[in-house]
Amino acid sequence: MAAPVPSAPTVVDAAPPARQEEVLTPEALAFLGALHHRFTPRRDELLALRGERRREIARTGTLDFPAGTAHIREGDWQVAPAPPALTDRRVEITGPTDRKMTINALNSGARVWLADFEDATAPTWENVVLGQLNLIDAHERRVDFTDPRGKTYTLRPDEELATVVTRPRGWHLDERHLRDGDGRPLPGALVDFGLYFFHNARRLLDRGLGPYFYLPKLESHLEARLWNEVFVHAQDLLGVPQGSVRATVLIETIPAAFEMEEILYELRDHASGLNAGRWDYLFSIVKTFRDAGDRFVLPDRNAVTMTAPFMRAYTELLVRTCHKRGAHAIGGMAAFIPSRRDPRVNEAALEKVRADKDREAADGFDGSWVAHPDLVPVARASFDAVLGDRPHQKDRLREDVRVTSADLLAVDSLTARPTYDGLVNAVGVGLRYIESWLRGTGAVAIFNLMEDAATAEISRSQIWQWVNAGVEFEDGRKVTAGLVREVAAGELAALREELGEDAFATGAWQRAYDLLLRVALDEEYVDFLTLPAYGLLD
Repeated sequence: MAAPVPSAPTVVDAAPPARQEEVLTPEALAFLGALHHRFTPRRDELLALRGERRREIARTGTLDFPAGTAHIREGDWQVAPAPPALTDRRVEITGPTDRKMTINALNSGARVWLADFEDATAPTWENVVLGQLNLIDAHERRVDFTDPRGKTYTLRPDEELATVVTRPRGWHLDERHLRDGDGRPLPGALVDFGLYFFHNARRLLDRGLGPYFYLPKLESHLEARLWNEVFVHAQDLLGVPQGSVRATVLIETIPAAFEMEEILYELRDHASGLNAGRWDYLFSIVKTFRDAGDRFVLPDRNAVTMTAPFMRAYTELLVRTCHKRGAHAIGGMAAFIPSRRDPRVNEAALEKVRADKDREAADGFDGSWVAHPDLVPVARASFDAVLGDRPHQKDRLREDVRVTSADLLAVDSLTARPTYDGLVNAVGVGLRYIESWLRGTGAVAIFNLMEDAATAEISRSQIWQWVNAGVEFEDGRKVTAGLVREVAAGELAALREELGEDAFATGAWQRAYDLLLRVALDEEYVDFLTLPAYGLLD
């Protein structure tokens, strides 16, 4: 007897955005239902395993390279060759999939655009659906946009556009507006991947491209294995050749740093590289070792540079791992937003960006990220100087690199300590970002930096860690819940005065304030602030 066909999910509690029917066709919904039926149970098991592993780390206070997969690390294997469109990745721009960003990113001169449904997107139903529609329109070269001032944005017809690499949501987030017959929400990861793959895989292949993805927040090779199974099944369902999908994995959690080779191995027929997601990586260190004592207390976010010994160990291991296995190594984010008002601020910040990209290129990275089109030529110059006409430097195997578990965990090698100014900055960034996110904007310029959910996560996590570790500043003040509330109240009052009463009232400031204090001060640490925040989205 044939197995029953999974029912298509239904849309609940959501007003339909314009042209929703072009995205949520009956066939597309049936495709999502098939993915959900087959893979969500395993997703749930893997999320439970995350909790078990975290409890084990809390008990032992350490992590190590897994003994059970030593044969993979010692084996002789390579990932699939990169497709032509992903052979040269020297500059990648990131950003949400709103219509204006879609056009600007594709026109930016970057080789790749990370089209982001994850940390740079607040997952309102409108953003989820219209983001997919914008990508369909972009691939059909029919995307345009006119802003409220009457300025029109269109794709450049005579220049090469950036290659789209789409980032779905992480395994932990559900899409509450799509539910199966039992009322269970579909994983946001499968929704974002499934809709993009269903609508664009064949279209892209016909143009000599393919369905390319960035995979966020993985914590183990088992989670990479699940993604690989999703890819295989999706390609089978649509009759797309196996190996059409290419995935770059963000190594942005500390557990994943100990399983880089295993993650590439699980995805080897579909893998194209690893990326050093620095801000989420710091967030993961705090989250994973939040109750492990002073040894793992991080100083102010901006005091932890990529030259810190444990960050150098992480990035050098990533380059060595990628090149050993024939994969691209992609560097971290340059988040600076150029200012048209202050040339001195610009020059100082651009010099830091140049130094950062020069270091990455010299270390063997094959490309790197920027958050603003004006930074594309800056990053490109750093990589052009090292690569020349070569598309990458995967021939640099970095056999000189030897990284131990102790090197990756040497957070206590830092001499910097938490400061009061760092606390004020964490509160200020967290409050401003969460307020914007609750209004539906997930990529926000704050203090001349493009911030996304990762920076809000590290901000609130550091506050939680400093309070629970009883951190004392140099002046003798101790970080307490009371001090955090005092700082937060001061920030809120200053924003009310700066914005004016009317503008303040139309924002989501009080909700953002309440949520920040909740996720920073509650006794029970919530794994992702976007989980409680999602319930507050309109």
